Amino acid sequence: MSEHELDARNLLCPLPVIRTQDAVNRLQPGDRLRVHCTDPGALYDIPTWCRINGHSVYEIVQNGREITITVQVAAGEN
Repeated sequence: MSEHELDARNLLCPLPVIRTQDAVNRLQPGDRLRVHCTDPGALYDIPTWCRINGHSVYEIVQNGREITITVQVAAGEN
């Protein structure tokens, strides 16, 4: 398992989800992607995208305006 970072700060919907999808497509099953964003809609959009695509939300942390969502890539994705 590897950990990766994605800077999606200052991007508005739907870009944080699109960038997350593009990044996850380059990762291996079990990898984690930490997405840093500032769009409050990402709190709903990224977990919904994960649920639809079989990935897991490992952690969500809010620190002021910044939101960090850690996604764990599902088995069978690559």
